Amino acid sequence: MTAMATLPSFSGIPWTFHHSIRPASLSSLKSSYIVTLFSATKKPRNSARHRRPILAQSKGNNSADVPDRLISAVCYFYPFFDGIQYGKYVITQFPAIQILLQPLFPAIRVFKSFPLNGFLVFLTLYFVVVRNPNFSRYVRFNTMQAIVLDVLLIFPDLLERSFNPREGLGLDLMMSLDSSAFLFLLVCLIYGSTSCLLGEVPRLPIVAEAAERQVP
Repeated sequence: MTAMATLPSFSGIPWTFHHSIRPASLSSLKSSYIVTLFSATKKPRNSARHRRPILAQSKGNNSADVPDRLISAVCYFYPFFDGIQYGKYVITQFPAIQILLQPLFPAIRVFKSFPLNGFLVFLTLYFVVVRNPNFSRYVRFNTMQAIVLDVLLIFPDLLERSFNPREGLGLDLMMSLDSSAFLFLLVCLIYGSTSCLLGEVPRLPIVAEAAERQVP
């Protein structure tokens, strides 16, 4: 990839998405939450025998209810919207991806219109959905996967804040990292949402085990 001096906006979407306006409290919360997640996963191996299986099952049927499917599918848009800025290089170089994402741009604009939106969605999903026993475990597990995936975005964010190269090999590496993060988010969105709409249980790489341990 080659560096670009300026990045255009598509349908009013500014690709700068200022890292400087991301709330410091959210970064701190995510950092502490990462410690909690991965310390929680360090349990004896035989504890896996006692895990409750996550079943896409409701009311005796072999698939989750339609509302459960829809809620779970929508949750995977949260980490994608929160990390859309990592796609600035991919989208400017591959118009096909821009066309694919075009229907989502209005929702992305709303999500990015206020710096605290991501933080508020984070709190809402965690305390209103994951910790709410009124929701099925299917919904809470998928929501928790989306949250863990979003929490992991702290790593590319910290790298950009720490180094932020302007040219040369450092910029090429940062562009590759950003693009890889974006493509991973896109694949997770497609796989997670599609699986939920079909009533299946998606297990995302890296985050599934941590999410499962956080869902009572």
